Amino acid sequence: MLDFEVQRCTRRCAVHDRPFAPGETFYSVLEVHGADVVRRDYSEEAWEGPAENAIGWWKSRIPEPLAKKAHWAPNDVMLDLLERWADDPARQDIRYVLALLLIRRRVLREEEDEIGQKPGQLTVYCPRKEERYEIAVAVPDRDRAEEIQKELSEMLFAHAE
Repeated sequence: MLDFEVQRCTRRCAVHDRPFAPGETFYSVLEVHGADVVRRDYSEEAWEGPAENAIGWWKSRIPEPLAKKAHWAPNDVMLDLLERWADDPARQDIRYVLALLLIRRRVLREEEDEIGQKPGQLTVYCPRKEERYEIAVAVPDRDRAEEIQKELSEMLFAHAE
């Protein structure tokens, strides 16, 4: 698994070199340039999809100045979802994305041991629960990725008062 630092949002469009307005939707992409991973942010009108050398992309919104801060659901809630979706074939892509999110949050860690690992499976370990999970690698297409992002946002974000 690659480990690299993701730069913070530039809050400027990489194409038009203008600042994003509060509440504006924008896209971010991580691209490989030589040995470096570079983040670029694009306004909605400048976004034409991820470049060929992209390793990840996402859609986001610049917060309003007085907006309530969003908070993730507790890690135990996310782990419970990961476990509940294990036997649901229709939820394998969202389960895979959730597992990646939990790896990013350092709740789970990817197991590097390839002995006994099934092809098309991601093996992760949760130190908190001392559990291993087998996750089907189910990379969603662009449309489904947006649906998953919306569904996870609705399920896992709470807004502070």
